[in-house]
Amino acid sequence: MRRPSHLPLLALILPSVGLVVVDASFRSSLSSTASTSNARGWSVEDRLGRPHPPPPLPPTTTTTIRAAFVALPPHPAGRRRRRRSLPSELAASSSSSSSSSSSSSSSSAASKNDAPPPLSDAYDVVIVGSGIGGLSAGALLCHYGYDVLVLESHYAPGGAAHGYSVFNKEANGTFVFDTGPSFFSGLNPNVKAKSSNPLRTILDVVGERVDCVPYRTFGLKFPEGDFVHSPNFGMPSGPIDIVSGNGGVDQWRSLMEGMEPLARAVDAMPTMALRGDVGVALTAGMFLPNFGKLNPLENLKLTMPFSNIIDGAGVTDPFVRNWLDVLCFCLSGVPSSGTITAEMAMMMGEFYDEDATMDCPVGGARSIVNALVRGIEKDGRGRVAVRSHVSEICVEDGRAVGVRLRKDPPNGRVIRARKGVISNLSSWDLMKSGIVRPDAFPPKFVERRVSTPACPSFMHLHVGFRMNKEELSALQAHYIYVDEWERSVTDEENCALLSVPSVHDATLAPEGYAVLHVYTPATERYERWENIRRNTPEYDQLKEERSEFLWRVLEKVIPDIRRRAVHHQVGTPLTHERFLNRHRGTYGPAIYAGEGSFPFPNTPIDNLLVCGDSCFPGVGVPAVSGSGIIAANSISFDTIGGQLGVLRKLKAQL
Repeated sequence: MRRPSHLPLLALILPSVGLVVVDASFRSSLSSTASTSNARGWSVEDRLGRPHPPPPLPPTTTTTIRAAFVALPPHPAGRRRRRRSLPSELAASSSSSSSSSSSSSSSSAASKNDAPPPLSDAYDVVIVGSGIGGLSAGALLCHYGYDVLVLESHYAPGGAAHGYSVFNKEANGTFVFDTGPSFFSGLNPNVKAKSSNPLRTILDVVGERVDCVPYRTFGLKFPEGDFVHSPNFGMPSGPIDIVSGNGGVDQWRSLMEGMEPLARAVDAMPTMALRGDVGVALTAGMFLPNFGKLNPLENLKLTMPFSNIIDGAGVTDPFVRNWLDVLCFCLSGVPSSGTITAEMAMMMGEFYDEDATMDCPVGGARSIVNALVRGIEKDGRGRVAVRSHVSEICVEDGRAVGVRLRKDPPNGRVIRARKGVISNLSSWDLMKSGIVRPDAFPPKFVERRVSTPACPSFMHLHVGFRMNKEELSALQAHYIYVDEWERSVTDEENCALLSVPSVHDATLAPEGYAVLHVYTPATERYERWENIRRNTPEYDQLKEERSEFLWRVLEKVIPDIRRRAVHHQVGTPLTHERFLNRHRGTYGPAIYAGEGSFPFPNTPIDNLLVCGDSCFPGVGVPAVSGSGIIAANSISFDTIGGQLGVLRKLKAQL
């Protein structure tokens, strides 16, 4: 039976990324990470927490405070391997380079585990892609009792969050780098969970924890000077007071007071209660009484651009408005004029509540990935298979029935999906890569999806460097840099984000050394790179030119960083495009609040759903995890029982 494609809802206020859905259309749209590879796949279960086998290419660089997705492919058959001295656990791009130091770097290697049993011929649900969205969907479905197969092209799960390790001779040890998200909150298992954090909800549901080091501050390097950001940012003696005085502090207070009812509205409806079929009346209905205490007119503000809320609060101070633009851009990829208010209603609380903290996952972001994989595989219901490339999502009579793997046998092995298929690809890649037969979707549907505006891409720089504990203690774990307010935060080479996780986590580098990652937050235009061939002198020269801005930013934090560096790698838009299988290396959809909205996970093909940053709730780690929840809940009416069980426990904790 075909599920209804359009279901009116009465102002459901969604948490975490927040959005008010009025007359919401459960349309299709497509996920984030690309994923997939050959038929037999290596099980991740046997390697969790241990080094992966050495890959064919040098390690990958990617990401931001947001979640960029970098899934790395195996070497194409018959292709000559690049410099054997630089194989890496997680290929980072042809944009890899060794430092000027005399020492050379090579990846950490591990002996291959025995091959796992062959994949079964059929599963209840097959998920194409192991980004945070796909893994969240898989973990929840396994909790509901479904047999789940997650297929990943590459040798490590997690999309951008997979992380990679590089052995360095001079350091006589291994550097561990994050390849994606590095800025987290609400994950610490020692802190009470909020229903507005979908990723924490999933981890709690499957009984997995991620050990974290809490911290409360990060650095700001602005034209006005250097500041330390904390929950007291807008308080007396905070950065706003220092720059703008009492007037700025008063305007900030007015804004925060106006955000309080909006934050309550966001918390009123957990993402876990949502689904893309008529069952939402039952699951979301459990929380409708929460809205009786809220002002309906205030609730409607959640769909507005956040700039409307800033204007309504009377915020005119340039420093305050500039900071809010930066914050919006770092979270959503667009400035305050395009960021939906509901997202900021959640995040302002995460940053500025009196007891607000950030979380540094011990071992890096891949510890989150490992926890989700454990949640999928621990009861034997689920399997995450890497090196398992999906060449086709099989559609029969308008219904997704399984997937075809690229190899073994020669024409590809078909694995059936009894309940459905969930795609974790971007909308552009799902529609244009040929993974779905061209005539399977209505032409107008395809046209809408591929015409979605896209954010630019990134430049990345990963560095392993000499620094002792005492020196590290003087640094912040994160910095936000802005060169000039006269230029937009969306302009090239005006804004950069820096992560130094070694400040809180000594496991990421040998003693006496540290790691960092600095990047431009989705401001690098693909057009500059599209006619450049990788592995050419022109490519190497352009990488050097375009990474110079990142080195200059680093020198404002660590003046002698070039001398200290013993290993560095550069990532480009072509890194994203190739290793992520990502359309033009884009960060994700550039959908502006008030002009468009992210569609729900359903598609015109029955039993084919999507998750990731191309569909509701949108871009970022909480959002893509939320999309996985919604897709899992929507795969079948049979999930309602399991969903209600989770919701009863969740409601009892509120």
